Amino acid sequence: MYAIIADGGRQYKVEEGQELEIDYRELSSGDELTFDRVLAVSGDEGLKLGKPTVDGASVTAKVIGPIKGEKIYVQKLRRRKNSRRRTGHRQIFTRVRINKISA
Repeated sequence: MYAIIADGGRQYKVEEGQELEIDYRELSSGDELTFDRVLAVSGDEGLKLGKPTVDGASVTAKVIGPIKGEKIYVQKLRRRKNSRRRTGHRQIFTRVRINKISA
């Protein structure tokens, strides 16, 4: 069984027991999180597609905690001006584990 959810402008295909990195939210580890924007659910009865969401469907997840993503380097160079700049950035994500998909 899998579901397709929309969160933070992105769509994720999730299954029960899967760990997922979503946009950062100020939640402590162990909290429950519910995704109500379920676009599609596949189960024993087949595939249910929403227009745009499936009525009554939700996905619950347990928050594992915040994590940092990969370091991204941004380099700017103006040629022949002796001007160089290099900065780095690490995005913070919230890691969740999908517990239940209810259709």
